[in-house]
This record gives sequence, C-alpha cells and structure tokens, in this order.
Amino acid sequence: MLAPVRSLLRRPTVSDRPVRLAADPPVGWLRPPLSRGAPPLPESVTRRRAIRGLALAALAVTTAYLAWRIVATVDLRAWWVSIPLLALEIHAAVGLALLTFSLWDLDSGPHAAPVHATADRIAVLIPTRDESIEILTPTIAAARALRVDHDTWVLDDGARPEVARLAADLGARYWARTEPRGGRAGNLDHALGIVDADVIAILDADAVAAPDFLVRTLGYLADPRVALVQTPDGIYNVNSFGQTRRLHERTLFQRLIQPGRNRWQAAVWTGSGAVIRVSALHDIGGIATDTLAPDLQTTIRLHRRGWRTVAHNAVLARGLAPTTAATDQVQRQRRAVGAMQVLRVENPLLGPGLERSQRLAYAATLLGWFDAWRWLGIVVLPIAILLTDADPVRADVVTFAAFFAVTYALQATAGWALSRGTRLPFLSTLLQVVRMTPDLQATRHLFARRPIAVAVVATPKGRTSDVRRSATEPRLLRMLALISVFAASWFALAMMVTLFTGTPLSWAVQAAFGWLILNVFVLVRAIGRVRNLRFGGERRTSVRFETAFAGTLDGARCQILDLSLSGARVTAGPITAGPAHALVIDVDGHPVALEVSVRSVRADGSDRTVLGLEFLADQNLARAELALGLFQTTVVSAAEGLSVSERVVVGGEATESSAA
Repeated sequence: MLAPVRSLLRRPTVSDRPVRLAADPPVGWLRPPLSRGAPPLPESVTRRRAIRGLALAALAVTTAYLAWRIVATVDLRAWWVSIPLLALEIHAAVGLALLTFSLWDLDSGPHAAPVHATADRIAVLIPTRDESIEILTPTIAAARALRVDHDTWVLDDGARPEVARLAADLGARYWARTEPRGGRAGNLDHALGIVDADVIAILDADAVAAPDFLVRTLGYLADPRVALVQTPDGIYNVNSFGQTRRLHERTLFQRLIQPGRNRWQAAVWTGSGAVIRVSALHDIGGIATDTLAPDLQTTIRLHRRGWRTVAHNAVLARGLAPTTAATDQVQRQRRAVGAMQVLRVENPLLGPGLERSQRLAYAATLLGWFDAWRWLGIVVLPIAILLTDADPVRADVVTFAAFFAVTYALQATAGWALSRGTRLPFLSTLLQVVRMTPDLQATRHLFARRPIAVAVVATPKGRTSDVRRSATEPRLLRMLALISVFAASWFALAMMVTLFTGTPLSWAVQAAFGWLILNVFVLVRAIGRVRNLRFGGERRTSVRFETAFAGTLDGARCQILDLSLSGARVTAGPITAGPAHALVIDVDGHPVALEVSVRSVRADGSDRTVLGLEFLADQNLARAELALGLFQTTVVSAAEGLSVSERVVVGGEATESSAA
C-alpha cells in the first residue's frame, strides 16, 4: 500500500497528483492571479493614474498644511507638547510619501517563462532546529514533490535521530552540524560548502511549497544579473495573531510593497520561499550571519555588488504565522533587533554602493521600525496636554478643524487607494500598540555605543502549552491605560472647577480629551486581543484542517470531520476495544492507511460517536502522503466558530456547501 507513496516521493520531476494548491485568492483590490502560481494580471492604466493622482494630491495638501502649521500655529510657550505634536504630523507625511514611492507601480518587474527542466543543479534547503515531525513532514514531502529535478536537503541543527529517519524515509538528504553557530543563517551558510548546486531554494521548516514553486521562479535566473527571486510568505494557519477573516497584516508588504520594489531594483529576501544563485552568494562572501536579520543584510550586500533581486507576486509556499500573543512578541523582538543591527552594521541609508531608489526603499522598510515612538507619542501627548492645561496650537478651532479634517481625510483615502484595499488600519493599530515594547527596546541596539548582547530565541512553532490560558499584556500597555484613566479623571475634575469659576478650558484641551478617550478604546482593545483565549497557549502540534474525505475505521465507513498530521476527528459506529485501530483515508483516490489510537470518545446524539484519534509513531511515508493531500487538495484550515461541512477550495477561495 505504501508503494505509491515511495514512487511519488522518489520521482520529484513527475507528479500525477491533481494540483489544487492555487495561488491565494484576490483580496482587497488585488488582481486575480493567473493559473498555477503565475503573477496577477497588470493593473489598468486608468486605475494606476487615478491612484497616483490621489496620492500626489494628498501629498500636496499635506505639504501646504504642514507649512501653515509651522509658520502660523506652533505655540512655543508650550513647546513640550507643540513640537512633539508637529513631529507626529511630519512623521505621518513622510510615511505617506514613502508609501507612495513604494506603491507607485506594482507591475514594472521582469517576467519569466515557466521552467520545467534546467541544466543547473538545484538544491532545496530546509533548515531546522527544534520543529516537530508534524511540522517538518509536509514541508519535506512537498519539497520532494516539486517539479523540476532537484535534491532536497534537511539541515538539522538539532541533530535529532527522528528527523534523520524522516528525511531518509521521504528520500531527502540529511545533514547535522557538529557545532551549530550563527543560528539559522549559519546553518544555511555552512550548507553552501556541503551542497553541490548552482541554485538553492530556501524553505523554512514550516513552509509547504506548491508543486510549481521551482517552475515559476527559476525563469528569472535566465538574466545573469538576477541573484535572488522572492515569493510572498503565504500563511496556512488562518487563526494567527495578525489575521482577520480576510487578510493577514503582512499582506500589504508581501503582495504590494515587495512587487512595487521591482521598479527600483530593491526587492528583499524575507528568509523563506526564495531561490538564490549560489555564485552570487559566493561573490558577497556567503549568507550574512552577524545580525538577527541575515536575509535583509544579505540582500543589501547583493545590491551593493550590483546584483538584482526580483519579487514574484504569487504565493507559492505557505507557512505558520505566530498563533499566540507570546510567540508574536518573540518574533517581533527578533525582527526589530535585527533591523536595528542592520542599520548599524550596513547603514543602507547613507552607506556606499546603493542607488538612490534602493536607499529610499530601505528607508521605507527600516524607518517603519521606529513607529513605536510615534505610537508612544500619540498615547502620551493628550495626557500631557490634559495634565498641564497646555495649548499646543495657536489657531481658532474652525480654521484648524477644517484644515486638519481635509488633510487627514485625504491622507487616509490615499493610503487606502495605494494599498489597494489590503491595509487593515484598525488591526494594524492594535498590533503596533501591542508591539511597542519590543520595538522600543530594540532601538537601544542602534544608539548604544557598543553592540549589546542579544538572547533572542527563534519563534516557537507548533505546540507551546499543555493548556490554553489567557496571555498577559505587556506592562507598558497596562501602565499607559492606567495613566490615561487618571488623566481622564483629572479632566473631569477640571471641568467641575470651570463650572464654579466660569473659566472655560481651551478647545485644544477639550480636543485632547476626545483624543484620550479614543486612545483608551484602542488600548483596551489591544489588551483584549492579547488576553483573548484564541491567542493563548497553542496546544496542537500541527494545524487542524476540516475535510470532506471519505474513510474507513477498522473496515467500517466513517466520516472524517477534521485532520492534522498528528490525528483526526471522525464519526463512526461502535468499535472494538484495543490499543491500535486501522484508519484508511481516501485522498483523491489514493488510500492512505494509518494506525491510530483512540484518545477521546463522545456521543453525537445518534447511534454514532465522535472519536478523537491519534496517529501512532513511525508512519512517515503514510503521513507524507496525507500531508500532500491536506496541502494540495480541496481542504482549508478549520475556522473557529464555523460548522463542519463540505468546505472546498474554488479558485483559491474557501466556500461552504451544505452539511455533510
């Protein structure tokens, strides 16, 4: 029964499996992608001109507004609030200018024909350290099944026998370093001296690639100047901390800003889902290993040597995003510290060897890590105004309100149009507030006189806790919320005093109170998101999928409600007692047989029962076959609160049909 699995995994150039892991569906204003991982159709000239015109109009009005603010409205008698307020407004204008630059043209990059065969030696590298077998299995199985002849290497810094056995069972090569240094980047850089390849494809341990990953990316390397091709980081755990029902908060960067950088020769390597020319890495001395952002640092060095990079605008690999608030904080801290280290070590804003457009592109990315200071100012300023009764604006309320409203309405509209509807302003605000602590702490690495020792661990993936409990919000958020409530109480007391004295408060102080109430709302919602049980400890070792697969349990038909790489939930009739049972799943006509144990039993209100099944160990080939079915067929991630039904993927979008 396992012969078809062995045949599939050992013939990476041929696959008769029905491929339905389509590129992600159109979201917001994103154009629908072409078939099987091709980029979307070009944007119409009319729409592009309209978006550019709106952005330029917003920038022109903003420039006029700021000039008026600087010349006529800044009250230096209250400089401690008037100057910071003006700085916040200038920061917003700079952000809009950089966003306009980044999203000026999404379709100016090069085009590449599909590649089904090549004389180049291709190696797919999967670095790992402590990821579980359940996470690694679909990654290795999908990598082995990629079209285009290649070798698959599992680079295990954990030197784990079970991972070596998994790689051997699935036909991948295995390598473990005797002295793991430099983290993931050191693992990859060490592999350059071991792997005999002209081109390497890099996939994170949790990145499950589509079969056409190499087909769609290798063509760009026909240009000898191209060193790197990056694809968007897709996500398959749709209940992640940064996810809404429609989009993930990184969609804007992955699907718009990255392709927009093709115009400026400034697309960056994001660590996974990329193919890289090995000779280009040798030209810059290998993968950078001296910061926590080796992908960004390596890209800068490639650009300095004159190499080109390309962003392919179609999702060809999907991985895990942080599910809990705690893991999100860990990932954010590592990225923020890495960005500060890159600014200090490479200085792409002022250092030599980069084009002006590339410097602006790097500025748009790296300066965004200082947004935490802006959000801190947004929260603290109304408190300072209320507690000191300071007036930061010297203008009548009607004039200021009119100028302010027109300017910021245009800015918001331009931002929405430039992002093509993928911007998530409220979720982004909540996440920025939650992430203030790691971002503020990271800036120490830029301004310290000597490098600071860093003890930032990799982002945990898979099971992180035995129970799901509410996370604790960052101390900074709690403190800001309490101080804001105190300032609101102080304002209420001041209002009572004015009733007796007849001395009215200035309109700026009253506006600051409204601003404060809005901040309190945001802080409470941010704390609520952190404490939400959905984002507590992750108890599952792998993502659960709802399915419409048929199956049998001990020879009797059963209905499979959901599946993961560690177990299943099924409805079945009475079963005999015993330590092991035989579950057979019909995956697109391929029967996948697994030995299971029963973990839980409950009645479903009829003559059948709902069984929680756990797959027994040492079934790597069967799990690999199941993994290819789960990630490349008509299943979607199970969504909390939705009834179990036949949920299928139609053109990449999840739709729900009648209950099974």
